[in-house]
Amino acid sequence: MKSKDEIRKFIWDLLEEKKVVLFPRPPHGRIPNFIGANIASDKLDEISIWRKARIIKSNPDSPQKWIREKALKHGKTVYMAVPKLREERCFIELNPRKLFNISKAATIKGAFKQGILVYPDEIEYIDVVITGSVAVNKKGAKIGKGGGFSDLEYAIGREYGFITEETPVITTVHLLQILDEDIPMEEHDVPVDYIITKDEIIHIDPNVYSKPNGIKWDILGEKLGRFLYFRR
Repeated sequence: MKSKDEIRKFIWDLLEEKKVVLFPRPPHGRIPNFIGANIASDKLDEISIWRKARIIKSNPDSPQKWIREKALKHGKTVYMAVPKLREERCFIELNPRKLFNISKAATIKGAFKQGILVYPDEIEYIDVVITGSVAVNKKGAKIGKGGGFSDLEYAIGREYGFITEETPVITTVHLLQILDEDIPMEEHDVPVDYIITKDEIIHIDPNVYSKPNGIKWDILGEKLGRFLYFRR
């Protein structure tokens, strides 16, 4: 089995070679901003859990900007993590009823200008988690860009109770990001329930991987650094 770093490099190189990524380029070190991300976001309307959702949590990366904007336009509240959780109030609340420009609010810069920074214990119950991926497979395994913050954001949600085992996790990717091989999964890694491309929706068997039920302090402690105030 390839290592996570080997898989990341393979996918980043492949997407760049096939010219299926947009700015920022090259995609290396990032959640790839793939061509067709806007079309993939539209397919969310085919999923009932999305249509019923009132509140979502989303990663702040470029390809999921379309989902954040779509959610806000549909009246859904969006919680977006501050990049690298660098603030003590480490999530941004975007209430569509309080925004003056929804399209700009869906971007990182716009979210900081129009949203409200909140502590984890101020977040309402999340109906859907949107996550970015570098690579996924049809068992639900995924790899991010390597910082570990996406897993930490999920773990914080489990610690504070605004995310549960039943909260669906959705990722949007380019078809080339879906692998037919195994992907290494550790106990703090978060599997996905749905993979969406511009052409299809893949519903994952929930029995393949279990989701982490909180912060794995022995594993994520080094990444937490100054974020140890999360310990309850």
